[in-house]
Amino acid sequence: MKLRFGSLLALAAALAVAAAAQFPGMHLSVAQRARLQAQQRATAAGHRYMMDILHIRSLRPGADGFNPKAPNYQNTDEATANPYPHLPNPLISNRGIRITTPAQWWRLRRPEIEQDFDRDVYGYVPRNVPKVSWILLRTTHAVHGGIPTVTRHLIGHVDNSSDPAIPVNIPLTVTVPADAGGPVPVLMHLSFGFSPAAMKAFVAMLKAHHVPVPPPPKGPSWQQQLLNADWGYAVLTPTKFQADNGAGLRRGIIGLVNHGHYRRPEQWGALRAWAWGASRALDYLETDPQVNAHEVAIEGLSRLGKAALVTMAYDQRFAIGLIGSSGKGGATLFRRHYGEEMGNLAGAGEYHWFAGNFIQFDGPRNAGDLPVDSHELIAMCAPRPIFISYGAPHVEGTWVDSRGSFMAAVAAGPVYRLLGKRGLETDQMPPLGVALLKGDIGWRRSHGGHTDLPNWPDFMQFAGKYIHAPPRKS
Repeated sequence: MKLRFGSLLALAAALAVAAAAQFPGMHLSVAQRARLQAQQRATAAGHRYMMDILHIRSLRPGADGFNPKAPNYQNTDEATANPYPHLPNPLISNRGIRITTPAQWWRLRRPEIEQDFDRDVYGYVPRNVPKVSWILLRTTHAVHGGIPTVTRHLIGHVDNSSDPAIPVNIPLTVTVPADAGGPVPVLMHLSFGFSPAAMKAFVAMLKAHHVPVPPPPKGPSWQQQLLNADWGYAVLTPTKFQADNGAGLRRGIIGLVNHGHYRRPEQWGALRAWAWGASRALDYLETDPQVNAHEVAIEGLSRLGKAALVTMAYDQRFAIGLIGSSGKGGATLFRRHYGEEMGNLAGAGEYHWFAGNFIQFDGPRNAGDLPVDSHELIAMCAPRPIFISYGAPHVEGTWVDSRGSFMAAVAAGPVYRLLGKRGLETDQMPPLGVALLKGDIGWRRSHGGHTDLPNWPDFMQFAGKYIHAPPRKS
């Protein structure tokens, strides 16, 4: 059995419990199966509730990533991939005013784009989100590749006095070189939070079901590459404060704000909530004397690549981003008819990533009716540098539509140029393994699969144009 990209993500998201959804014959304990079934029921009920209050009777089905004979099998034909070829112009306002100066961008156009994303895609963050208090749990010392390090283990406690039944905490670790000569740049890594034991069990499960498991990329880990460059790193697990499923919308930070009730259609989804948590972690980093808070990067892969891009777009304090294989909802154009479809995003399995209003664009409206698209999400990051990473389509799969992301990056270029920076500097997608590093939007597709690790050396070269670590103590 060949497991395709979308299903691999679903499996990875919750390990054995999620695996049961793809492999019904897999053995689960009674408690695991009951938890899975309860989650599925709650997710379906929440999705139906949102459709009801939006007066939507039905949605168009998403793409099938498994069966090539299925009538809705994912499209990979470029001849039919662009049914809505005209993208919203990021430099023409909603009132038809052409934006010709940076002042017009900041004062007029960017706020419009942000408001459109808030209303129809990612959702508004409510004004009554509680404060976060950071608590240092412990400090540990280690040596990585000959470099001594100090790691602080923290919890961001969200004030839940308004609803004590819904606890919300943000786990964060911050690691810096112990011999740094001053405050260091830090990369915030958005993590799925799998322990080594859980990942080992997950890989064993895949192999037991004859699912091909590619070997890990060769070379140093991303942590070691950062330490070798005199950076530090922070690890944040977004699913700890907002679950990655529709049932979780009545828990976590979204549920706390709504006192356990369903959210309203214009309110935030999980991607915006994960970005909120990353911003709260940056609040802490701004207080850490060992961190240069003006040089904090953010990185994520897959759905956490979406979250990293949303974070970068909304919080201008982040200096640079590495956006790994983010697909639709991230850097790939919603308007593309290729790989994952609007029906997948708006269906019960993924609608929780977005505002409730978003599902309208899979019925009765369509992707062409969206007032914005992902090129404008990238443009919201301008003038700050951003590096977009993918794997090889024949290895990673076509679900994430790397070409759709490249098109979006090209279309974001005019905003970068308006603000005195450079975009990709080409509209021709380079071959696998060739990086675009000359502009302020970086790009590379590796020869590997669904991981950004093979692209890290190029990202570090790209980031080196902007981020400068202090020399180590002699």
